[in-house]
Amino acid sequence: MKQTTEHSLLIILVALVAATVTKPAPLEAAEKPNIVLVMADDMGYEALSVNGGESCKSPNLAKLAAAGVRFSNCFANPICTPSRTKIMTGQYNVRNYIKFGMLDRGQTTFAHQLKAAGYATCIAGKWQLGKQADAPQHFGFEQSCLWQHTRSGRSKGNGKKIDRRFVNPLLEFNGRKKDYVNGEYGPQVCTDFVCDFIDQNKTKPFLVYYPMILTHCPFDPTPDSADWDPKRLGSTTYKGDRNDPQRHFRDMVAYADKIVGQIVAQLEKSGVRDNTLLIFTGDNGTDKPIVTPWNGTKVAGGKGSMTDAGTRVPLIASWPAGIKQPGRVVDDLVEFCDVMPTLCEVTGADLPANYPGDGSSIIPVLQNNASARKKDWIYIWYRGQVMVRNKQYSLLAKSGGSDASLTRYKGPFDGKKLEDSRLSETERAIKEQFEATLARLRKTRLSSVSKENRVQVKKPRKAKK
Repeated sequence: MKQTTEHSLLIILVALVAATVTKPAPLEAAEKPNIVLVMADDMGYEALSVNGGESCKSPNLAKLAAAGVRFSNCFANPICTPSRTKIMTGQYNVRNYIKFGMLDRGQTTFAHQLKAAGYATCIAGKWQLGKQADAPQHFGFEQSCLWQHTRSGRSKGNGKKIDRRFVNPLLEFNGRKKDYVNGEYGPQVCTDFVCDFIDQNKTKPFLVYYPMILTHCPFDPTPDSADWDPKRLGSTTYKGDRNDPQRHFRDMVAYADKIVGQIVAQLEKSGVRDNTLLIFTGDNGTDKPIVTPWNGTKVAGGKGSMTDAGTRVPLIASWPAGIKQPGRVVDDLVEFCDVMPTLCEVTGADLPANYPGDGSSIIPVLQNNASARKKDWIYIWYRGQVMVRNKQYSLLAKSGGSDASLTRYKGPFDGKKLEDSRLSETERAIKEQFEATLARLRKTRLSSVSKENRVQVKKPRKAKK
């Protein structure tokens, strides 16, 4: 009996030692990679030359892709606030989206998680998630330089509203207003802020989240455009009063690419490039009326629509010290809720408590081990419509599940809506699986928001008199 007891204790001791040895140790500060997440505004997949775009030039992003991993199947929501909510919280909008221009104050973001793991955090660019002066800090960002934070970002002159995001912008630093009138360019001010933050925090791990002001309309001259006028206060119309949207969009994409190049140069200058994971994406499809020549065809901007042109976005990841077999182009499915688990895995940060598991980390793909990742479909909830899709098929329906239609894709921007009566047996099975997914997720509406906001959203609207 004694011998048996001693033998059992020995087995337990060996198991405990083995568990201690095999459990990954917490990352030391010097080992933790820095994170730079850049999200362009209204820049669809087709806009980048590295993705096949034939009119816009993006050499810096092409360099990142050549030395990193380029994804061909990344999907966002059709417009900005839903995408921003999804990327920051790692959850499907069905669970926590309240309304345009607002992020529920009870939400946990990737900035919260990385800050708790010892990261310095900052955000620059476009906010549009709540007008409280402390909003960025409340959501985990220690430093902020933002357009459209506590105010609309527009001024009035001669009876007209003037958009002040580009030339002579109206910005806010940590909630404090600063108005520019000497020919400054909003995107450049934000980029300089980011570069200063990188250099100031080069001796410790940092997170930079840069939801760009570019390339959202108004389609306006950049400082590199032939018709740049530093004395203007901005456009007097929503889409742009210079009346040359195609040319100005090309200039704006080029400037966004230039900004990425500046950030990379700063990382190198600060001596932190090798251990910095830089991710570039876009928040939704390109806006109208932009039409982009792409791989021998033309892609009309589809922002706001539940189509490929409205939801397919660029995604490039670059991390010299961490990516295995760089230069790959992969077709793995990615959606914005995958960012939260990706950043938590690579930094050693914890996932939020009660995280519903909507996202799947892309770190296995970066390490050339995609088979270790599970991602068979993506899901989009948007303005009374829902979509679930894989690489070849998408199912679009009303939020209640009615009017469901299956579309088959031969490739990007090449989909054909299928008639139910002509579906193959395999396609009928796919549709049924997708419908079951929609039905399951439909039950989670507002499950992650505060009770107060849940009641407010569900409150019946008063009939107009």
